[in-house]
Amino acid sequence: MSRVLPAAGIEFPLDIPVLVIGGGACGLTAALAAHDAGAGVLVLERDPSPSGSTAMSSGMIPAAGTILQKARGIDDAPEIMAADIQAKAHGENDPVMVAAICAASGPTVDWLVQTHHVPLTLVEGFLYPGHSKPRMHAPASRSGADLVAGLLAAANAAGIDIVCDATVTTLFADADGRVRGVELQRPDGAIERIGCDALILACSGFGGNADLVARHIPELKGAQYYGHTGNRGDALLWGEQLGAAVKHLGAYQGHGSLAMPHAILITWALMMEGGFQVNASGERFSCEHDGYSEQAMRVIAQPGGVAWNIFDERLHRLGLDFEDYRDALKGGAVRTAGTIKELAEICGLPSERLAATLAETQALAAGQGLDRFGRDFTGKPALAAPFYAVKVTGALFHTQGGLGIDTDARVLRGDGQPLPNLLAGGGAACGISGRGRDGYLSGNGLLAATVLGAKAGRTAAALVKQGV
Repeated sequence: MSRVLPAAGIEFPLDIPVLVIGGGACGLTAALAAHDAGAGVLVLERDPSPSGSTAMSSGMIPAAGTILQKARGIDDAPEIMAADIQAKAHGENDPVMVAAICAASGPTVDWLVQTHHVPLTLVEGFLYPGHSKPRMHAPASRSGADLVAGLLAAANAAGIDIVCDATVTTLFADADGRVRGVELQRPDGAIERIGCDALILACSGFGGNADLVARHIPELKGAQYYGHTGNRGDALLWGEQLGAAVKHLGAYQGHGSLAMPHAILITWALMMEGGFQVNASGERFSCEHDGYSEQAMRVIAQPGGVAWNIFDERLHRLGLDFEDYRDALKGGAVRTAGTIKELAEICGLPSERLAATLAETQALAAGQGLDRFGRDFTGKPALAAPFYAVKVTGALFHTQGGLGIDTDARVLRGDGQPLPNLLAGGGAACGISGRGRDGYLSGNGLLAATVLGAKAGRTAAALVKQGV
């Protein structure tokens, strides 16, 4: 029940200058920014503890020109990053928004690390599809749960109040769209109301709402959803009722490497560093380097909707740097054998066909011939025994379309003018992944969450101070 009701005659026992709905990366970053700007802030989180889609990710935040990059001698700049984003999205993004987000990315990561001691490190050793520079920043565990933990520790250190088990159901607004407060429900059914001067929507997208997915992303109707089930599209529904503009609702981040039946993310670094995917016939079916988002539909289109990640000991050791991979290993999702034929037997794949596919990739790695799918195998070692495999499927991770916002994270009406005191970031806002499935550049989700969260927090604090 995501509704907007008239504020006239509604009383709020508690009033907060800046109210944030959602306690994931976007909400916690927004709260930190509003607090640092001198505004009182309260975070409302629907779960027993903050987590959201962030906790299910690898915790990777792309940023250009950071202190961590400079310390490693990496020459990166917002303009380079913006070009990478636009190239992946086929130029479908608003260039002004892309430029603003990229320009703020480095300062945002530096602020989180230097001021709030969020334990981020620069991820080196490989590049995700579409990135021309090492610019991913993540906890050492490569775990989104640890990113949330770092942000939560920073919020607690700052004395920011976070109320959990608080599901916001209703916004109360004036005729001009000014939000005066919210109504929330507790697990025991109790109802509470809280007033605010500015409201930040940081409650992610609509991947957990099957009806909205079927309406806006029909190609994924019925597909597996690997995201927070609470992402029901509340922000989108509230915004539409307030007359907000919506953009690129068909955009999303999929992933073509979700271990089955374990439902554990297997890092795409394995594919980028020399691994490949085969279907039930033991044959490759695409260019794995195009990106893991578009690979989701390609995997789903294979017989049984599954594929197999094939890699070797070198890549297995790389995978061990990722907590999700270690979990998959413990759960029995990772299979290994001394020869490719033995691996095929373990996986139930045609041994001669899988062996031929391996031989083909080994020849391509040696520079012999051109890949029919357009992938360049040179520059990475050919796979060598012992071999490893993981059975995977494709899934929807999170939606990328949402409410239209400006460069200050203010939610815009259909005519382009901002609503009086409503802001949005992360999955609640339109991201920078183009219009469809193949515009998502790795890390775009947490880039929008952190950068737009910080912008929303600062803008909300400024609106409060100005009494606008």
